[in-house]
Amino acid sequence: MAESTELQARETIHAGGVWRAATSGATREILDPADALPFAVVAEGDEKDADLAIAAARRAFDEGPWPHTPVAERAALLRRVADLLVRDREKLGRLEAQDAGKTVEEGRVDIDCVVDAFRYFADLVAGEAPGRVVDAGSTDIHSVVVHEPVGVCAMITPWNYPLLQASWKIAPALAAGNTFVIKPSEITPMTAIAFIELLVEAGLPEGVANIVTGPGHSVGARLSEHPDVDLVSFTGGTVSGVKVAEAAAPTVKKVALELGGKNPNVVFADACATEEGFDTAVDQALNAAFIHSGQVCSAGARLIIEESIRDRFVTELARRAEKIRLGRGTEDGVECGPLVSEQQRAKVEMYVESALKEGAVLRSGGKRPEPSPQRPENGYFYEPTVLDHCHREMRVVREEVFGPVVTVETFRTEDEAVALANDTEYGLAGGVWTSDAGRARRVAGRLRHGTIWINDFHPYLPQAEWGGFGKSGVGRELGPAGLAEYRETKHVYQNLAPKPVRWFAG
Repeated sequence: MAESTELQARETIHAGGVWRAATSGATREILDPADALPFAVVAEGDEKDADLAIAAARRAFDEGPWPHTPVAERAALLRRVADLLVRDREKLGRLEAQDAGKTVEEGRVDIDCVVDAFRYFADLVAGEAPGRVVDAGSTDIHSVVVHEPVGVCAMITPWNYPLLQASWKIAPALAAGNTFVIKPSEITPMTAIAFIELLVEAGLPEGVANIVTGPGHSVGARLSEHPDVDLVSFTGGTVSGVKVAEAAAPTVKKVALELGGKNPNVVFADACATEEGFDTAVDQALNAAFIHSGQVCSAGARLIIEESIRDRFVTELARRAEKIRLGRGTEDGVECGPLVSEQQRAKVEMYVESALKEGAVLRSGGKRPEPSPQRPENGYFYEPTVLDHCHREMRVVREEVFGPVVTVETFRTEDEAVALANDTEYGLAGGVWTSDAGRARRVAGRLRHGTIWINDFHPYLPQAEWGGFGKSGVGRELGPAGLAEYRETKHVYQNLAPKPVRWFAG
């Protein structure tokens, strides 16, 4: 690992086809969360850099070829991007792991999902009809509804899935013919930078794709408020999402917000009636809560379990949680990496301490692990934590922890299970485990969450819309609705035989 004095700052701001440093000359060290050592230095942009990138995107949209490029050619470029991602899968997967602290295998899977998203949106736009004909009741009238790109799109992405979350915005935006400026998280920008390089290699015209590396309070705020931005899409915390919406309101631009979650994983006793069913439900509860150290907006952080199986289930869950292998994500055999930053670990520690003071019972974890060759002492590691005997009044149950912590609540009836699962300000995702098909459909239908998994947790499909209820945001990503977010609708009404109206004498 190179010392910070040996690292050279990269020109990581890309505007109008040119890579450059920040206008102010400021830089930021990017730390590996496994050892807290810098492994890269990027430009630290500000409002001036955002203005330059927005201007480049505006010119490219108003004067450039991309919005008018035939759909087949746009789709072909998206497929070329997917092919380049396949080519660079290992390199990008490892970079994602080092940047965000996840395991290499998680990084590889993320790249595969980005490939799927680009190929899906390429196929979607390529197979669309050119417009929807509207019957005007006369052969002299030709009326058609067409879709056009929104314009300049600002994209603000989170640190937990840096490239995957970016792809959910970039792929439909490009498929629809937009230009964009992206601001990746200032602490995990590396794969977004590499991805812009791939877009250039694929042949995207200058000014269509722009990136500004820098903090949210300056770059993100400017992107949200700028009058030349037509749409702002934000993924991140609810507090920041509210600020984005407030900044966008005076210019009445389109806003899409994918925010937090406090997601229930409801387990009925009948799902565990067999040994195989029990083993699967426990294994999936681990996956729901602890993948990427729980730093997932859709994490199943609230285990809501039928009282009759609670003791056995939680005992086994805690036993397996203690066996999860923590370490540097790029090391073989590691199952769970560090948290992304010291600030994030301190936040998790605060929530666990609060839960214990409020009466929760610690069944596993709850502390920093002992250092080892795979876990450097300065890394931001925290043990997978199971908190039993939790209730709705606890902060750890109400608020998004975004760490390797699962809380346990119990129920006796189906109605009680639904009430507990819906008792949240959020409404992003949730899981239901049952062997009763009728119950599965009933409960899924009653849950107020954007995605419901039945006898599974965490999979998503590019062709299915992703969104939420309540404080989990507004707008949709993925699927046809995700493409629609990046379009405007135009009604073209053509009178083939115009005649005088004669409304007024003259």
